[in-house]
Amino acid sequence: MTSSSKAPEDEPSQTKVDTEEQDPDDSATPEKFPPEEEANLLEESNNKKSQANSLFSSAKYENAITKYEEAASICPHYLDYELAVLKSNIAACHLMLEQWKEAIKAATSSIDGLSRLEKTEASQIEKEEEQQNEEDEVEEEIVSSGAQKSAPAAKEETTTEAVRRKRQEDILRIRAKALMRRARARSELGGWSDLAGAEEDYKVLSTMTNLSPADKQIVQAQLRTLPLRTKAAQEKEMSEMWGKLKDLGNGILKPFGLSTDNFQMVKDENTGGYSMNFSQNGPGQ
Repeated sequence: MTSSSKAPEDEPSQTKVDTEEQDPDDSATPEKFPPEEEANLLEESNNKKSQANSLFSSAKYENAITKYEEAASICPHYLDYELAVLKSNIAACHLMLEQWKEAIKAATSSIDGLSRLEKTEASQIEKEEEQQNEEDEVEEEIVSSGAQKSAPAAKEETTTEAVRRKRQEDILRIRAKALMRRARARSELGGWSDLAGAEEDYKVLSTMTNLSPADKQIVQAQLRTLPLRTKAAQEKEMSEMWGKLKDLGNGILKPFGLSTDNFQMVKDENTGGYSMNFSQNGPGQ
């Protein structure tokens, strides 16, 4: 673990916060507040976010976290994208403070929000496509046979499709940042579970096409080194666990004049299973 506030992995996608303003009309989620009230809440949330961005730029990370959290508390709870941006920025602050657990929690919240948003929008698109197919079937019934044989006109991207494409690009961008931040925090925190989680995050990142060249290098470097670190952490934790179980077993067996050394696990090479043998005098006797 590095002792400085800037770790070797620090890259723009991991430590720079997102400064884009939130568009009140950019959410496809059904409104919970009246439009005017929602717009006012978003404006207030954006103001808090701008203050937090300035604090982050001034390296006042604790204060920035407070402002980002205020922005999140004001933002309507159903606007998953806007909240995901704020949570990802909070994760960036915790990284700079080397607060790994808090960074993991904030980044995970961001990723979960984006997943909910994608699920909601996918369902909406499916419904609209079904409706469009029904309308197309009606048109086919009334179109002339001559028109049916003519070459189909080139399909242009509609405004709705353009908005959705931009939305998906934004979601992927924030997801990449949140994954990079969570993976970094997990790698720094160490331990079998967290290192395995970091490895999984980097594997997902390796499939994403929107990473910067610098981030791609980080991902590839981590995927080369993490497997060995994960294996070493696993072996260490398993050894510690067996040591604790052995101590517990010795405490139970001691009144009977026995210890765990009297019991040996023998592997059956044919089946791969284990059997337990008892030796009154302990191993090697």
